[in-house]
Amino acid sequence: MFRARDEYRRSQVAIAALFCLLGFQYATWVSRIPTLKTRLDLSEAELGLLLMVCGGGAAISFPLVAILTRRLGSRRLAVLSALALGAVLLALSVTPNYPVTLLIVCCDGIAVGCLNVAMNAQAAALEVRYRRTTMAKMHATFSAGSLAAALLASGVTALSSSLPAHFGTATVVLVLLVLAARSGLLMEDPTPERAAEPAGKTRRGLTLPTRVTIWMGLAMAFGTVTEGAMNDWSALYLKDTAGAPAELAPLGIAVISVMMVLARLFADRWRTQWGDERVVRFGSALAGAGLAVALLAGGVVPALLGFACVGLGIAAVTPCVYVAAARQGSDALALVAAMGTTGLLAGPAMIGFIASGTSLAWGMGAVAVSALVVSLCSTRIRFPALADA
Repeated sequence: MFRARDEYRRSQVAIAALFCLLGFQYATWVSRIPTLKTRLDLSEAELGLLLMVCGGGAAISFPLVAILTRRLGSRRLAVLSALALGAVLLALSVTPNYPVTLLIVCCDGIAVGCLNVAMNAQAAALEVRYRRTTMAKMHATFSAGSLAAALLASGVTALSSSLPAHFGTATVVLVLLVLAARSGLLMEDPTPERAAEPAGKTRRGLTLPTRVTIWMGLAMAFGTVTEGAMNDWSALYLKDTAGAPAELAPLGIAVISVMMVLARLFADRWRTQWGDERVVRFGSALAGAGLAVALLAGGVVPALLGFACVGLGIAAVTPCVYVAAARQGSDALALVAAMGTTGLLAGPAMIGFIASGTSLAWGMGAVAVSALVVSLCSTRIRFPALADA
């Protein structure tokens, strides 16, 4: 019993290191975007394309990720993609021009897509093997990695403005995380469940998704639309629509982030007690309804309360859907991850288009609707039932 518990903790820490690594790597290079912009003399449009190429690389990596997961397994894919992310940082530190930077950032997106699928497959396999919920805590460590990267960036830049020094230091941290995680990663991926409906047809080696997989993809996409749009537009809504003073505008992002981290720390307990379907259904309904009421009420305080509802309610959606997708196999997991990335990219732009045609209040209303769509999608998903050991 104690041996099993020790093995569980060892694997849990190892997989958490992967989540921390991904958050750390992404936040590291994003924190130096101003430096890259100045160094390469980029316009706003060129910088926007650079960010889009990164997300596009992750979104289009679905066929490659599915093939690599089947051939290598999530353990080897996780290690290789994590090392690739370290190589990306080193390449970015010495990139000579804009076209090369676009290529490097596209490779970063592909490596992110690979690690995203591999680490979530590992976390799902851990839940299956030990029958304990842990996925939400894993996603909380991603946020911890981002915070650590921000602190490192602040400390290094205070000593030196050198990009190679900063990214070289960060790469050492990534390699240490890979070495710490490697021996504790699981050898076997979760066994796909037998679908209640006929499996999708296979064409030219690619299995077409079942209806259940499509519902999971939609839930993931609208869930990440909600996350991404709130992070990008909450400060502007507080300042321009709710009438908050400039110094209070960043509180929107702070409230959402704090509530999401807290919710993910406790969400595994909620999953064990109530089940994944209820956590996703009622959580996303809380996010949508809470934000809608806040928008109708108007004002700074209602807005912050509504943002808190979004952070609390939407936090567990991504972890729960990843677990369900992993139980359907590597193809389903890769597709759902790609749709999540697409939603994260498309969400802020979609809200911007709506706001430009109407107002930001209506744009934020679309965010509330997207959260409610997640709740509806959850009724069509077969979430696995895990008993707490």
